[in-house]
Formats: sequence, C-alpha cells, structure tokens
Amino acid sequence: MSQHWSSIAERGNQFGIQCLLFLYRIFGKTLLKIVLLPVIIYFFITGSTSRRYSKIFLTNAFKLRHSKGLSTQSRPSIYDGIKHFMSFGLSAFDKIDSWLGNISPNQITYKNYALFNHLIEQKRGAIFIGSHLGNLEVCRALGQGKYAIRINVLVFTQHAEAFNKVLGQLNDDADLNLIQVTQVGPDVAIMLKDRVDKGEFVVIVGDRTPINNPGRVSTVDFMGKPAPFSQGPLILASVLECPVYLLFCLREKRGFKVIFENFAIPKLVLPRKNRQEILSTYCQKFAHRLEHYACLYPHQWYNFFDFWQQDITSVAKENEVK
Repeated sequence: MSQHWSSIAERGNQFGIQCLLFLYRIFGKTLLKIVLLPVIIYFFITGSTSRRYSKIFLTNAFKLRHSKGLSTQSRPSIYDGIKHFMSFGLSAFDKIDSWLGNISPNQITYKNYALFNHLIEQKRGAIFIGSHLGNLEVCRALGQGKYAIRINVLVFTQHAEAFNKVLGQLNDDADLNLIQVTQVGPDVAIMLKDRVDKGEFVVIVGDRTPINNPGRVSTVDFMGKPAPFSQGPLILASVLECPVYLLFCLREKRGFKVIFENFAIPKLVLPRKNRQEILSTYCQKFAHRLEHYACLYPHQWYNFFDFWQQDITSVAKENEVK
C-alpha cells in the first residue's frame, strides 16, 4: 500500500525556509528562482516517491491534454518533472506574497465573480469546495479584511508545520479563521451550521481522502482511471443546507485567475434513498471540473502522492454489494 497523504511529512525545515525568504525579500523573485533551482533539483533527485507520483500524474494529464488537442506533447519530460517541483516551491512564495500584501488587485482576474458578489450582497452563507490545484491560500489572504463576511477554512496542516510557522510570523492573520480538523464531528458541524446561518463562508478541499473515516469515499473517473474522492465535503454541505460552489485560484503569467462555479444550488440535498448514488454523482461532477482545470494547469497540481490509490474499506464494501 502507498502512504496516505496525511502521513507524508514535509521536507525541509523552518531555518531553510527563512533563509530563502530573507533572500527573496532583499533581492526579489528573480534571484530567488536562481537560488531555488538547485534546491528544487536536489529535492527532485532525492524525493523518489514524490517524483514517481509527479510523473504518474503528469503522464495522465499530458495524455488527456493531447487527446483533447490542448498540446502536441503526449508525455512529460524530465524538464516537466522539475518544472512541477519548481511550481510547488514557488507557490509557497505566492502565499507569502499574498500575506505580505504584495499582490495587487490588477494582478487578479475573475471568472464568474458575479456568483460571489451576489452572496456578498445578499449576506448569505455558502460553502466553497476547493482543491490542491493552484493556490487557495492566495484567495484567503486576499479576502482577509476585504469583506465584512468571515471566511472559515477547514485545514489539516500537521504535515506542513515549518512553513505555517513562517507564515504565522509574517502575518498574525494567517492563522485567523483556520479550523484545524482531522474529523468533522457533530460539534464542528453544529458550529459551522451556526456560522453559515449568520452569513459566513466555509472553505474545504475536496481532493483529499478522509484521515479517520476510511471507506467514506466514492470511486469515480478521473483522467480515465478510477480514483477515490471524499464524500465528507458533500455530507457537510448537505448538513449546512446552503449554496455550494467550486473555487479555484490558478497562477497565470501576470498574476492569478480566481474561478467560481455553481455546484449545488440552492443547496445540496442527500435523501436517504439512493444516498450513495447521489454522493457518487456529486463526486464525479467535482472530479470532472478538477480534471478540466488540471489539464489546463498540470504543473500546478500539488498532490505529490498516489492520488489513484484505492481505499481498501470502500473496495471491500463495493465487493459486498456485488
């Protein structure tokens, strides 16, 4: 069995991150890229597990891009692997930039901003399902203090403690409204329900399988292969009884593109009858949209683990049904 994503520890340490940050703040991103390149190559060479799963993802993505006519390149090269690692490294400094206030409004473009603005005007709570494609932290930093509405983010950061300590030192608000959870129990659900009813937002990622609830996944198609997607965000959305949207924040040459999409409007309903089938339908819907943007921005995929790893408990349940 491959390692579950939550058990993969971060590489590097707080001192190393602070050294790179010092160089970045003094000399800017151009020198940072020069200094960061040998560091990234080192991690690429020595990180056999991450390198292997990067190659698996990029291979699937490039084949799909080729079949859709998005690219003439059907297989990734070693350069693409290093570019993938470099993109991940630079994404950390995008987060730092966002919390230091170094990202200006003219660097942000929006798709379907009217969906978000309508919620702001109506002061209506909602849940946003994001992913580890692109950089949601940029959205959170940009929104902090800009809107009167609180944005609550469900996170698991135990495998990135060094970097998050650095973020906390840069801006005290970096930890604001973060809800650390390994399992969304009744107490957390009640608290979030109360906040949504007050018009607040909840952000949760949908591309990581549950930590303490193996089996609570739906196996659906992702890039032509069966992949497990967590039912947790969907079950939570049904409990919160509010509109559900998808949220992506993707880096482009001159800044970032923030994308809002309708997902379950006016709310996500899970009746007892055919509950599993409906959950699978929603998981597939999310997987298709994630696949769409992952094909457009393959090097911004930051899941360096066996994404197609089958959940043993769910497979056993499926076999029982058969």
